[in-house]
Formats: sequence, C-alpha cells, structure tokens
Amino acid sequence: MNKTVSTLAVPGARLHFEVRGQGPLVALVGAPMDADSFAALADLLATDHTVLTTDPRGVGRSPLDDPAQDSTPELRADDLSRLLTHVDAGPATVFGSSGGAVTALAHAQSHPEQLRAVIAHEPPLLDLLEDRDQQHAKTDDLIATYLGGDAIGAWAKFMAQAGIALPEGALEMMFGGERDPRHVADERHWFAHELQGTTRWRPDLDRLRSAPGLVIGIGEESAGQLCDRTSRALGLALGLDPVPFPGDHTGFADDPDRFAPGLRALLTRT
Repeated sequence: MNKTVSTLAVPGARLHFEVRGQGPLVALVGAPMDADSFAALADLLATDHTVLTTDPRGVGRSPLDDPAQDSTPELRADDLSRLLTHVDAGPATVFGSSGGAVTALAHAQSHPEQLRAVIAHEPPLLDLLEDRDQQHAKTDDLIATYLGGDAIGAWAKFMAQAGIALPEGALEMMFGGERDPRHVADERHWFAHELQGTTRWRPDLDRLRSAPGLVIGIGEESAGQLCDRTSRALGLALGLDPVPFPGDHTGFADDPDRFAPGLRALLTRT
C-alpha cells in the first residue's frame, strides 16, 4: 500500500497528514482522533480511493504555534479546506466522526464547492437537544474536574454523560498509572481547548440543507447514547433519516472490516 506522509503549514499550526491509494478522494476526519485512529479503515478504502487522514491541530504530530489556542470547528474546517486544496485530487467525500463530524459539517457550510458528499457520523451537537442547558453544564463540570487534576473522575463523568458503559475498573486501566506523554498532552488539549467549543457549535441548518450529499451516520449499537440523540436531532432538523453503521461511537476504529463495506457503499453512490 503506497502511503505518503507530509506536513502542511497553516495559520497557527503545522498539520501532519497522510495520503494513501488512488482514485476518488475521501478524507477521514476526527477530533480529537488522529490519523492513526483511521489507519486500518484508510488501508481498506485505499484499494480504490485516494484517502486523506490527518492529526487535527494541537493533536499528536500537528503542533500549534500557541499551545493555548482553542480548537474550534471553524478553524479545523479551514485546515481541512487547505489540506484538500494541497492534495489537489478533486472534490472529496468527507467522512467525519464525533468531533470530526462537527469539523465536516462546518467545512460543508464554508466550502461546499470542495465536496462530493459529507458523512457526519455521530456529531456531538448538544445545542440541538431540548435539555441542552443541562448537557452543557455537565460538560463544563467534567472539564473543570479534569483541569482540577482528577483525570479518572473527569472520564467517569464523560462516560456517564455519553451513556457509554464500561466494565468495572476499565477507567483505571485506561487512564491511571504511567501513561504515554503524547496521549496525556492530547487529552489535556481536548479537555482544555476543544471539547467545549465542539459540543457548543450550532450548525446553520439552511446552509447544510444545500450541502452536497449530506449523510448523518449513527452506530447500530449506539442506541440511547448521547451522540445517538444528537445525531437524530440533526436528522430531524434537516429532514434526513440517519444511516446505520456497524458498532457504536468508535465502530470505524473498533472493527474497520465491518465498517468499511457500508462506508464504501456510500462512497460509490456519490
């Protein structure tokens, strides 16, 4: 599998990005997930597509000029636009998951001319919910818990808010003890500079109605979770029926072999 790895200077940051394969362009976008999170899925799609993956600004190998700068959907959408222009492989289908789905929606609003289609998988758009005030308060509280030094407590609150159940002791195994310094830095950036701006972003529904090939994706195993609710709220607001994908919120990474066929079917349809 041919893969090129490079960097692109953008205002305020230097973006790490990877390009695989040949064919119609598809960008796999996360936030805070980095290029490595999409590597297995990218390899599967690169047999018949040009696949772009990247570390979003402030994450992993994409350093910021000012480490205290907040990462907003608008900034990340501008980064994506610059990457698509730089790769210069024609209009793209953008698949974004979680915060990356918010990036993809912001990009669809600002740069629809670059798109063949946009697939927003479980965007955490809390502002679309009827209980938005309570959800925003929960987010603010878990951020304060993390910045106060209690990482495991913050993750426990996050999982509870998200509706994601983990086995007993899983949080301690995942977020306790000695940890990779890069992962800790990425985590802190997300809590301190990205989570609030992403979940409070409110889409321009009129502009999204005219976005090319807009699809809202929901994990088949995400029923009742917070991002299931936000995705369905977006679909209701836009008059779109969400498309099911295998797995839950991280199905693209947990089981890419199951995830890829459904995504490829959408790619070949656009």
